Amino acid sequence: MIYGSIGIIALLVQLIINYDVLMKKTSGAIVHRNKSYRRFLFGTLFYYTTDILWGYFDEKKFLGILYADTVVYFLAMSLMVMLWTDYTTDYLEEKTAFGKVLKTVGRIFFACSPVILTVNFFKPVLFDINDMGEYVMGFVRYLILTIQILLFTLTGVHTLVLSTRTSESKRVRYRAISVFGFVMSVLIFVQVYNPLLPLYAVGCMLGTCLLHTFIVEDEKNEYRIKLEKLLIQENESKKALNTATAAANTDPLTGVKSRHAYIEMTERIDRSISDGTAGQFGIIVFDINGLKHINDTLGHEEGDRFIREGCMTICRKFTHSPVYRIGGDEFVVLLEGSDYEEREALLSEFDLDMERNHAQGTVEISTGMEIYDRDRDTAFSEIFELADSKMYRRKKQLKSK
Repeated sequence: MIYGSIGIIALLVQLIINYDVLMKKTSGAIVHRNKSYRRFLFGTLFYYTTDILWGYFDEKKFLGILYADTVVYFLAMSLMVMLWTDYTTDYLEEKTAFGKVLKTVGRIFFACSPVILTVNFFKPVLFDINDMGEYVMGFVRYLILTIQILLFTLTGVHTLVLSTRTSESKRVRYRAISVFGFVMSVLIFVQVYNPLLPLYAVGCMLGTCLLHTFIVEDEKNEYRIKLEKLLIQENESKKALNTATAAANTDPLTGVKSRHAYIEMTERIDRSISDGTAGQFGIIVFDINGLKHINDTLGHEEGDRFIREGCMTICRKFTHSPVYRIGGDEFVVLLEGSDYEEREALLSEFDLDMERNHAQGTVEISTGMEIYDRDRDTAFSEIFELADSKMYRRKKQLKSK
């Protein structure tokens, strides 16, 4: 059972090392890229099966079944040769005359097999099983093996030449195909004179190991590197987007939230009011008094310092609420959480501070507060208008003093 044992080993080795490709357990891109290789693998598995059974039936001398299995064996062999030429030309993307001829010869080779086997049934030109159970070779067998030697040798030479003209990353893959061709040529040549040695199965096993190691695994590594690069690019894009978003949402002069962030906030609140999910909140509208006078008399640089000072005054008082700069000297605070609960006290303290600032001639800010009323308000703008009106009344009040 030595003959069949070699086939069993070859079949198991192929199943183990190519399991991910055969069962499509690898990435879809790798499977699609190697669909010709996958078909070739199934062809070799079919061949190994017939070869294993041939060894068993030959040992047991089941002559009728042995003859039938030998027929299937030659069909499997010719099918594998055709799948090999398909894979080689597909992988190399051979659209030259050589590629077309190689693929055509492989298909003709397979198409002729059923014809030869039919003729062999009436006249043993390919093989015969005599009454002693001995395998008798016909002259067509030598012709078939010679054609295969030529196909594998030409493929090996052609791929070796191509490897000198391709990129370094693909060179090792082309040479793996070339070595496979030469290994098969040598082993088939030896088998011509030693027909009862399972050298064809050995050649296929060695060849598929080469292809898997130097092509499939190399492609997986290349694909992994590409994915890593894409992930790096995606992360960089996200960082750039986050940076751009942060820049867009931050006021460059004061460091508080910008008008862009304010618009996003109002849109979010409008959606929550519309769908009935808005919770308790309020807003305070702030306006820094006297900015135009400072800009006109002391310059815009001093005016910017005045805006920053006013902003810091707001932020120090409303520490738990987002502060938005919505105009040159206009700010809005969104009251939520503890600041919302303590809004009256906070606003009273702030207005009292402004009374003192007014008396001392320092930064002075007018305020106007309004809270959301679900029975009254249908949009954020309505709340803002009410708060803005109160702010202007407060401004007049401070001016009258």
